[in-house]
Amino acid sequence: MTAGTKGVARADREAQIVEIACRAFGEAGYAATSVAGIAAAAGISKPLIYNYFGSKDGLHAVCLEHAASVLWTEFERSAHTGTVGLARAIVTLDGMFQALAPQPWIWRLVFDPTAPTEGPRREAYLAYERRLFTLGEDGVTELMRLAGNDDSGDTSAMHAVWESMFRALVNWWLDHPDVSPGAMTDRCIRLFGTVFGDVDRAVLTAVGR
Repeated sequence: MTAGTKGVARADREAQIVEIACRAFGEAGYAATSVAGIAAAAGISKPLIYNYFGSKDGLHAVCLEHAASVLWTEFERSAHTGTVGLARAIVTLDGMFQALAPQPWIWRLVFDPTAPTEGPRREAYLAYERRLFTLGEDGVTELMRLAGNDDSGDTSAMHAVWESMFRALVNWWLDHPDVSPGAMTDRCIRLFGTVFGDVDRAVLTAVGR
């Protein structure tokens, strides 16, 4: 194993840099984050970051891949819980709140409007978006089928609604850090109940309510 600085293995040092950089990029945004600031927070030199990652863009691309993998892992887990319809929607939201609770900056890193629109970051983001789109489409198609609606246009429109609603709810929660993941899930259940009528017991059971 290649050694890093001050006796720290390179793999461990890289992981430390990525962890610190993820938080910096997520909290301040790509445009306002500097390599110098990340280096200072990690207690290392700027040249070491360039040596490991090539550039700010290279480091950001690695951070994006890491952050997206956290979100993707949770989305995949939710997709395989055996829940369907509205229950799956609630389970997916609940799982995301729980996954983001210790590292809320992960979400904003992935959906950072100040990040580059070209290069490695863009390619990594588009790959993640394609995977996420497929999972969301599967869930919405299932929901519409259960409701007896197999119209492709309706399904496409509902998918757009779900994507927008999901991101809006997560962003609202991140803007209110005093709200716990559990409390936010309860709020989503109340909101869904307001829109769709009483949430059935299967939905509540799916999230341990």
